[in-house]
Amino acid sequence: QVHLVESGGGLVQAGGSLRLSCAASGGTFTSYAMGWFRQAPGKEREFVARISRSGGTTYYADSVKGRFTISRDNAKNTVYLQIGSLKPEDTAIYYCAAGDLGMMVPATYQYWGQGTQVTVSS
Repeated sequence: QVHLVESGGGLVQAGGSLRLSCAASGGTFTSYAMGWFRQAPGKEREFVARISRSGGTTYYADSVKGRFTISRDNAKNTVYLQIGSLKPEDTAIYYCAAGDLGMMVPATYQYWGQGTQVTVSS
């Protein structure tokens, strides 16, 4: 059983940046691809970014490409999401997830964190 805890969310002005962290425990971190998703009020959870087990391959949603960067530190069992050039439409709860497949679909992840709120003011 993998336990994921996100941190780093907050209130930021448009154009600002944040670094989200997700600390994993209870499993072999390098066994899993890691992903970030987000869910805004009244909307479905959407894919943001994913990173392979080694960290060598990343993939982003078109809406965040060039503004967000996913990375992982396997020695610290942590995955990060650097989010920048923030827009009000980036406001959402951001979730990290771990999965054997860990692709762009939520169903490919077995483990989820509780989420961290990001609010972008205009």
